[in-house]
Amino acid sequence: MTYTSTPEVQEMKARVCALHAELLRWGLVTWTSGNVSGRVPGTDLIVIKPSGVSYDDLAPELMVVTDLDGKILEGDLAPSSDAESHNEVYRRMPETGGVVHTHSPYATAWAARAEPIPCVLTAMADEFGGEIPLGPFALIGSDAIGKGIVETLRGHRSPAVIMQNHGVFTIGKDPKSAVKAAVMTEDVARTVHISRQLGEPVPIPQADVDRLYDRYQNVYGQQPAPKEQ
Repeated sequence: MTYTSTPEVQEMKARVCALHAELLRWGLVTWTSGNVSGRVPGTDLIVIKPSGVSYDDLAPELMVVTDLDGKILEGDLAPSSDAESHNEVYRRMPETGGVVHTHSPYATAWAARAEPIPCVLTAMADEFGGEIPLGPFALIGSDAIGKGIVETLRGHRSPAVIMQNHGVFTIGKDPKSAVKAAVMTEDVARTVHISRQLGEPVPIPQADVDRLYDRYQNVYGQQPAPKEQ
């Protein structure tokens, strides 16, 4: 089967490229670190940032398109060194439409301590449904990181995992949702770190975590108007 680019692929390339600016805007990355990828809806096509390219130089036409096995289908540059980790998530969690990786400082500090971020804020209960879990240590360049992400997040409400001694990976229904999770991860990691300098944070009871999560996921924000009978 011959690969032919489509308008949907081109749209995803533009979207993924633009979302990298959000990583800079929220202080989640430095130099060329970090990456965003997106799955073209209804396909097994993945769009991801090229490896080692400055954020200032990114453009939609530089984004790399691969299949789920990492075969390059479109693009003249090598994909991110984290591409295999992203692909492993897409292969094993097919509901995932976007993956983000950062080394944002506060969240990565928790990763360096090999400690999950406890659920001590209502914002955490809302967004993550509990603690932000810790994933295992794994070396870059194989599917080991991806497997660790999947094994940690499966059965967990959190869209984020901090991988030991490494950094943050987040997932979402689309790339923008995964970027939002990365922004929120750094925000709560910073706040919980500051609270620990003042004393021991107070955990939220699980029943209240469940109520907060349900409200935020199902009630918060603009809801569609009921249809007239």
